[in-house]
Amino acid sequence: MAEDIVDVLIIGAGASSAAAAWSLSDTKMRILCLEQGDWMNPSEYPSNNKYWQVNRNQFNQSPNGRKWDTDYPINEDDSAISVANFNGVGGGTVLYSGHFPRLKPSDFRANSLDGVADDWPIDYATLDPYFAQNDRNMGVSGLAGDPAIPYHEPPLPVVPIGKMGDTLGRGLNKLGWHWWPSDAAIITEDYEGREKCVNLGPCNYGCAQGAKSSVDIAYWPVNQRLGVELKTRCRVREITVDENDMATGAIYFDEDGVEHHQRAEVVIMACNGIGTPRLLLNSTSARFPDGLANRSGLVGKNLMFHPWGFVKGHFNEPLDSHLGPMGSCMLSQEFYESDPNRDFVRGYSLQFTRGSAAIDTAVNGTFGGDIPWGSGHHEAFEKYMGRDINANICCEDLPELCNTVTLDPTLVDSHGIPAPKITYRLSDNSKRMMHHAVGKATEALQAAGAFQIDAAGHTAGTGWHHMGTARMGKDPENSVVNEWGRSHDVKNLFIIDGSVFVTSGAVNPTTTIQALALYIADSMKKNLANLFD
Repeated sequence: MAEDIVDVLIIGAGASSAAAAWSLSDTKMRILCLEQGDWMNPSEYPSNNKYWQVNRNQFNQSPNGRKWDTDYPINEDDSAISVANFNGVGGGTVLYSGHFPRLKPSDFRANSLDGVADDWPIDYATLDPYFAQNDRNMGVSGLAGDPAIPYHEPPLPVVPIGKMGDTLGRGLNKLGWHWWPSDAAIITEDYEGREKCVNLGPCNYGCAQGAKSSVDIAYWPVNQRLGVELKTRCRVREITVDENDMATGAIYFDEDGVEHHQRAEVVIMACNGIGTPRLLLNSTSARFPDGLANRSGLVGKNLMFHPWGFVKGHFNEPLDSHLGPMGSCMLSQEFYESDPNRDFVRGYSLQFTRGSAAIDTAVNGTFGGDIPWGSGHHEAFEKYMGRDINANICCEDLPELCNTVTLDPTLVDSHGIPAPKITYRLSDNSKRMMHHAVGKATEALQAAGAFQIDAAGHTAGTGWHHMGTARMGKDPENSVVNEWGRSHDVKNLFIIDGSVFVTSGAVNPTTTIQALALYIADSMKKNLANLFD
């Protein structure tokens, strides 16, 4: 029986994989994607259950809390931030909020501008057409004309900011600070066979309406119609390589635990900033004793999260703030760029998001002492329900060699594959930045008229964004992949996820990850004749 050899093998079926597969499909090459999770069933999302606000832990953002058979454990004992990770068709987009800002031009030039980190080998202009293409493919809503970023026109009308947005906008105007309605991967009109958002609310636990643009509904059905093959419940153990330093495919376990070797001419890694270094480090051989594509020693190094903080404001007037998409209201980048008058370098975004749902308001208010249990409960509940605004702080995280993903010596997944171990500390720069940001978020909510402000500051369980662990660069001594995503060491191995980020910026990375994936796929197509030279 002849060996099954595909042209392109993609590991992972999340945001970057979906975009790259779509782009590469027009080459008519045979493309196969292996995903260790499964397809999502929207009927099983918590919002289909009237008790969703109580029974939602099965969609916990942490694999250590979720513990599905398709997950892998993560050792976070030495990390100040815990990892959010999701395995399944759609990857992290199944549980994300759909907040969709782009990296800014300055993010690609942190060293030139501020003398920190390194410049990217590409710039914003390189990715601009791919951002636009991805907006169309995903279905992105927004308002053109934000003065803080290069001009672009989202394909769908902006998500309304509502009463809370009006209230907050007046406060920010009083301070003279930048603000703009957020770009959102949430459709506000019927789009490409999908129905528009109807404010079901719990976006972060899966969108049963299909209005949130997770890639399992925005990309993968299209990809399959275009001929891309997708196999689920296939857990990859390692990437194989030959004596010429060329990847030959991947060894994986199918849903029955049977081991297979899938041969391929090209291998693309799309397992996110945790899963990709884990798999590369586990792919050891005589040619690569320290892990595949790791002659620089940088696979798993320079892990970046976005240190995340929360400040909540409570208002006297009803704001209906519990209604609308969870992650989409307003964005302020007033403090995004470096300022020599501050005691930290680079900056942060303030993302103003919807308030708490009813049960969260009652439970958190009771535990916090604002809403008594028993007599007076309903009166106090009325004072807080639908009247809060959340100020989320997204701090830029600078790359540091001490922040790493390694293989745990004892912890393994259900197939015996070593689990990732996260070693991460908050830098002094990040701590000073967070302190400043909490003060400014408090000031914004006060200016908008909040009668009570609860400042939590940095929260540990917020490792939604993982970047930098297989960084992009022109120098093989200082990077893992080149300026178009190809491994310096293995000429037919490509990485397209957040691992390749050189810096993290101070915005959610998904749209930039997807633009990079489209750019890398397009570069592959332009170089097909000499792809491995």
